[in-house]
Amino acid sequence: MEKESKIFVAGHRGLVGSAILKNLRSKGYDHFVLRTHDELDLTDQRAVETFFEEEKPDYVFLAAAHVGGILANSRYRGDFIYLNLMIQNNVIHASYRHRVKKLLFLGSTCIYPGEAPQPMPEDCLLTSPLEYTNEPYAIAKITGIKMCESYNLQYGTNYISVMPTNLYGPNDNFNLETSHVLPAMIRKIHLAHSLNRGDREAVRKDLNARPVEGVTGESTEKEMEEILSKYGIHKSGVDLWGTGEPLREFLWSEDMADACVYIMERVDFDDLKPAQGPVRNTHINIGTGLELSIRELAYLIRDEIRFGGEIRFDASKPNGTLRKLTDVTKLHDLGWSHSVEIKEGIDRLYKWYLQNQ
Repeated sequence: MEKESKIFVAGHRGLVGSAILKNLRSKGYDHFVLRTHDELDLTDQRAVETFFEEEKPDYVFLAAAHVGGILANSRYRGDFIYLNLMIQNNVIHASYRHRVKKLLFLGSTCIYPGEAPQPMPEDCLLTSPLEYTNEPYAIAKITGIKMCESYNLQYGTNYISVMPTNLYGPNDNFNLETSHVLPAMIRKIHLAHSLNRGDREAVRKDLNARPVEGVTGESTEKEMEEILSKYGIHKSGVDLWGTGEPLREFLWSEDMADACVYIMERVDFDDLKPAQGPVRNTHINIGTGLELSIRELAYLIRDEIRFGGEIRFDASKPNGTLRKLTDVTKLHDLGWSHSVEIKEGIDRLYKWYLQNQ
């Protein structure tokens, strides 16, 4: 990429897109074309086509997506497959039609089979069934990978797909219904800690900043207690889904952004094609190659917040995939590795959360 290039970061306000935009700016890029969801609905093909016709970006980071945790994935299966397919199809096809020089498509390691080998190499894609709870989202992201590969092969485009592991960081989603596990745990344990200390003002401040199902800090004490209880938040402790035994890998979002920009600056599709045989699985895993259990994660967050109550696990609730560790050999061979370890990341994110209430 050239410093004067026009760059479109789709989804620039989200966890992923905001981190990529920040990284690009830190490296001297300053010619951006940005749109909020209200300004440009990426599921609207005509609107996307008009945008590309008028703006003609040189490079595209496709970080926009409809995302959520295990609860949201289970409840809104239709939304997850439809919205993500529409966003991807529209942006990738418009990029081709308007001669975008290079596109980076961001997916997720949930694309891999539920019983994938551990750690998961790129070439285990489509070798066995997906984990059921996030199947619609995974299918959409697999489609995005194959669309990029197919356009590259048919049209000579230069589209690269990257599959980040579980991300966390500034601008994360702390909505108790739709958030991923790490930010949800931070918020739940923070609220339980506030209840445990009798700090009602902290609870009200939290709910005013991020209402839960219409309940705010201005609601009655009974309403606040009922909604927090619904999500497993009590004065005595926090109830979390599953057994706590599943293992997960977590990557600081700003590390992920650095990897994405590094790849856009240094790696082309031709660099990822095999020397012989069919061209497939050219995507790149982005992760740490390290893992810890959900139970261990909860205890790290408990210690960071200094919560004195219980952490309880509800084994009647789904665990999701038991293990999801990425094989980051390809990424390391390209010359990039992470820098923020999980304990430091939790400390950073909790401080960010408190500062953004």
